[in-house]
Amino acid sequence: MANSIALVKKYVDKLDEVYRLASLTNILESDASTVRQGANANEIMFPKIDMDGLADYSRSGGYVDGDDKLTWETMKFDYDRGRSFSVDAMDNEETIGISFGMLSSSFVRDKVVPEMDAYRFAKYAGTSGVTLKSENLTEGTGVCNSLTAANIALDEDEVNTEGRILFITPTLYNLVTALDTYKSKAMLEGFSKIVKVPQKRFYTAINLLDGKTEGEEIGGYKKSTTGKNINFMIIEKSAVMQFTKHLVNKVIPPEENQTADAWKFFYRAYGLTDVYENKVKGIYCSHATT
Repeated sequence: MANSIALVKKYVDKLDEVYRLASLTNILESDASTVRQGANANEIMFPKIDMDGLADYSRSGGYVDGDDKLTWETMKFDYDRGRSFSVDAMDNEETIGISFGMLSSSFVRDKVVPEMDAYRFAKYAGTSGVTLKSENLTEGTGVCNSLTAANIALDEDEVNTEGRILFITPTLYNLVTALDTYKSKAMLEGFSKIVKVPQKRFYTAINLLDGKTEGEEIGGYKKSTTGKNINFMIIEKSAVMQFTKHLVNKVIPPEENQTADAWKFFYRAYGLTDVYENKVKGIYCSHATT
């Protein structure tokens, strides 16, 4: 049993590593120390501050009292997905553990992470109030001009320059770098980080397949009929609420499986993706017209 427990721990650690290496939106995770549990189990609370502006100072009366409010915005978790798989003990033994190892790591890398990224990008793009620009970009100069326009719009909305992260398709990123000009280099250096996102994770709207309904048995996600290909998205990190409350990589060895002589793999992801209502302008999304 000790050997089985050690093997389970090795698999779980490896799955966590796969997620960290493959996730493109992990960089946007909110600081867990700034949130707290809501009144209900499916809720989380984020701090929100509001205050009065400056008032006239009087030499006789001094300062005018202002009002400041620290409130907690309650949000409900909006993402709850999972799957389980079985690998026969003999199949796994005869492949020296490769069968189970490949299934679990491939599932996280190829199915879990792309869906979570796609869901988050679509959720941010679909939030009311974020800046959306419909345009078809096919050459480097056009991409640079569009990025310039995006940064100007963010500047006009007084969005913090230091926390801007550029998410962009590899195709468009390579078009910009191929220009190899002072302007293109300066453009890219102006972002705190650049993340290249494959187009198949980068849509303005997606549908999550439930895994049970006819035609949706394979699970996963697909581009919505109303979804557009995203060209690039600039996100100022403090604008988003992204919190993973529960991420389970559970493995049951054959010795503990009560229904079959098989390794059992469970995976569940439960979390929240949203945007602060007073920071929606911290997101700029350029997407294709069709």
